Amino acid sequence: MSLFDRVQEVRENIQKALQASNRKNRVTLVAATKTQDIKLVKECIENGIVNIGENRVQEAHEKLSQLQTNASQCVKRMIGHLQSNKINKALSIFDTIDSIDTVSLAKKISAKIENKDQNIQTLLEINTSYEQNKFGFLPQDNEGMLESIELTNINVRGLMTLGPNTNNATEIERSFSRLRKTKEKLNKQLPKELQLTELSMGMSGDYEIAIRQGSTMVRLGSALFGSRS
Repeated sequence: MSLFDRVQEVRENIQKALQASNRKNRVTLVAATKTQDIKLVKECIENGIVNIGENRVQEAHEKLSQLQTNASQCVKRMIGHLQSNKINKALSIFDTIDSIDTVSLAKKISAKIENKDQNIQTLLEINTSYEQNKFGFLPQDNEGMLESIELTNINVRGLMTLGPNTNNATEIERSFSRLRKTKEKLNKQLPKELQLTELSMGMSGDYEIAIRQGSTMVRLGSALFGSRS
């Protein structure tokens, strides 16, 4: 199956999931291009997927620097764990950082941006499955999330999570529901200008469940490119 065919299939599935949950708002499709070559990245952009998500700073630098004229047509998103010593390089590559997972990291990014006199859109990563091998704020860390959202220079647009490592649909649904409820709780405490609008949740194996729970952004790899050999 070609990328074009896979994209069409995914978009149809997204629409079905939206209809099933009586939603009419948009869902942003992010191509998770870790380990994929630049040719596929360009093909994604040609097929209308302008949000490109990369997990590793160095790989993204080597790959996305080859976009040249295509660069202005896409949004380059950092979707993996960001190490503090890679902040400067990440800020020079990415348009958004979707994986701020601690107050400490948020403060460091804010300070770095202040020195560069710029602003960047971000998401906070929340560990809604409470799995020890995952990064992210815990859902009950209300104070830490609010402190991060109120920092200058980082425009926190919403929240991100990874679904639990299970095939149990009920557990997956519960994890995504927890992210939606966390956003709702935070918005009750935030002024209008800081209200969160994005919920980045759902990957290739669970994006339809995520959409039914309110996802506004899905990050897809194998659903677009097939399983890695």
